[in-house]
Amino acid sequence: MRQSPKLVTVFGGSGFLGRHVVRALAKRGYRVRVAVRRPDLGFFLQPLGVVGQIQLVQANLRYPDTVRRALDRADAVVNCVGILSESGRQSFGPVQAEGARVIAEGTPAGLPLVQVSAIGADPNSASAYARTKGQGDAAVLAARPDAVIVRPSVLFGQGDSFFNRFAALARALPILPIAGAETRFQPVWAGDVGEAIALAVDGRVLGGRIYEFGGPEIRTLRELVEYVLQVTERKRMIIAMPEGLARIQARVMEIVDALSFGLLPDELKLTRDQLVLLRQDNVVSEGARAEARTLEGIGMTPRAMEAIVPAYLTRFRKTGQFDLKRAA
Repeated sequence: MRQSPKLVTVFGGSGFLGRHVVRALAKRGYRVRVAVRRPDLGFFLQPLGVVGQIQLVQANLRYPDTVRRALDRADAVVNCVGILSESGRQSFGPVQAEGARVIAEGTPAGLPLVQVSAIGADPNSASAYARTKGQGDAAVLAARPDAVIVRPSVLFGQGDSFFNRFAALARALPILPIAGAETRFQPVWAGDVGEAIALAVDGRVLGGRIYEFGGPEIRTLRELVEYVLQVTERKRMIIAMPEGLARIQARVMEIVDALSFGLLPDELKLTRDQLVLLRQDNVVSEGARAEARTLEGIGMTPRAMEAIVPAYLTRFRKTGQFDLKRAA
């Protein structure tokens, strides 16, 4: 593989989606600078490229000087930074709104810039997560009108926090109470989103647009949990919680998490802000489909979850992959 002289800075490159972006860029031969808060926790990325191709640097979006250093001499920029819940000094506003603005304003005009957002991002949303994502997108387009905004639905893949979460709960609990049981999702493989972002860096995706990425299937949350039970071969009762009861549970979990200094297992964490998100479907809009602002619109065929998910959920079966029941 011939190494390209072009350097791409990927903020949040050690995160779940970020590692797929780094892999896709490295396969193309780009030199990749991964800007993260803890470079020592990102060394696992280096085998994704050849020796010296992937470099880790320290950067924190709350400190503009570190962002500027990470942007120095970059030929393209990708911002994958995002948090699902607030913890300590990591809060939605500084990370997702202000941080996105600092990156966009620090990226010279003409360089490819990709901002990773989420379906449902809206500056006027009642959810702090969606509101700050929307504010970040608006700030990016104000500073760089030619930027590419990517809004995926829920991501899946090895190590995801969606299917793995429900599989872990099904292994531990006899009953699965879920909020937003009828909310619809369009799960998309993180590898497809990473490839799409690499295409944008290549200059093969039209800038100045907001893209919405989803997989080939739309299912309710209840149906997705039922699919997890099917793959892991477990029988559990699924109970749809009323929103009022779910808010009480979320408040209790927030208090427990705070009192335990963040030691509450991720599988049990639920916030009131996440409940607000569950009020709306998380699927690609008709407008995005009509204007070809989708994976299919940029020439990709998204992979179905059935082709990916079973491979990494086998560990949740009673005896792992050795417990697979085969139909005649």
